[in-house]
Amino acid sequence: MTPAHLALGAFGTFGGISLAFWLPIAALTIALVIKLPSLIKMWRDPMLRAVGGLLLFACAVFVFASPTVIGWTNRVTGVPNIAAPLVYSLLTALCASWLLLVVAWRNGLSDRSASTRRAARWVVLTYTGVVLALWVLFALADVPVERRRDLDTYYATTPFMREEILLYLLAHTLACSVTARLIWNWVRTDGLDSWLRWGLRLLGVGYATNLLFDASKLTAVFARMNGRDLDRLSTDLAPLAACVSATLVAVGFILPHAGQYLQERWRIRRAHRRLRPLYLLMHDVGGGSAPFTLRAGAEMRLIRRETFIRDSLLQLSRHLDEELRERAHTAALDLGHAPDRARALAAAVTILEAAAARKGSADTDRVMPSGPETAYLLQEIQAVSRALRHRPDIEGVRDRAASSGRENTPA
Repeated sequence: MTPAHLALGAFGTFGGISLAFWLPIAALTIALVIKLPSLIKMWRDPMLRAVGGLLLFACAVFVFASPTVIGWTNRVTGVPNIAAPLVYSLLTALCASWLLLVVAWRNGLSDRSASTRRAARWVVLTYTGVVLALWVLFALADVPVERRRDLDTYYATTPFMREEILLYLLAHTLACSVTARLIWNWVRTDGLDSWLRWGLRLLGVGYATNLLFDASKLTAVFARMNGRDLDRLSTDLAPLAACVSATLVAVGFILPHAGQYLQERWRIRRAHRRLRPLYLLMHDVGGGSAPFTLRAGAEMRLIRRETFIRDSLLQLSRHLDEELRERAHTAALDLGHAPDRARALAAAVTILEAAAARKGSADTDRVMPSGPETAYLLQEIQAVSRALRHRPDIEGVRDRAASSGRENTPA
């Protein structure tokens, strides 16, 4: 997802490698690790293969485009600047993976039509041809002086190398433009998960930033062709654009997964915490507690707490007063509470009275089948537990329900 090639140079180094490379490499690697389980399980999915290839090639581009690795590649092969067609080829393969992702997204994730397969083959054949052309042009070019950071501008007027540089930049610009346009169209569609929408926005901004990379490179190269020196656009601005682009694209892939995971963890923990008032009441009434295991995850603790509460409510079932619940519900409505809130408050009043009755009863172990009055309690324990946090509201409903009961009692 992002371009970076030999001229990617530097603002700070660590271990001989520019931080402009370490940051995107780290972000892209994290994204690849997060995607890896899905890639292994559903390797036949063309979209997942495209995503996997995209992340893999993006990492490879930044690794092999670092000046240190460029020097190592040239030294090991004994061919000056052979790292150039290697990095250009990796970047071209990255472009192909962008377009394959576009093909997979174009008509829906499950599309397997002949037109989709033809488009995918066209992308593969076209960009394979570009890669072959890059190596042929390099073989024809005369580039004896090693350039680790400014090869594009240094050889901008060299026959064959000039065409190679323009070829890889134009192939990259085309792929980036098509991908960015598709993503921004997708962002505007309805029904997207909020995390996915934000992830797509970051991807769109990342690919748009890639165009800044291309503009910087092309401007510097054309300036050289016309005898002007704008090399800093290629050696300074383009690396920064590549680094920012790679990081944004990586985060764009990470965000939907990480966001959904964290949101689900937060939902489970919040549900567990919200059940605490009702759990404590059931614990006080029954004398038991939900089993606790140190290694149990948040989801298992929530399930155990819910199970304990429902089992305890069944123990209270013979003490539930349906008439009291109806009076409390009417009282809650009369006090101005919303219907759902009124049901929860009425249930809370009923449970408190049943708990008091059970404590004073010798027969505490008999369980009655659940009926209409217990079905709501068993299904809406979250709402009832939240109502128990507001004792003044409960007391107001209980007092009004008690007054209503006295008024309806025959003298």
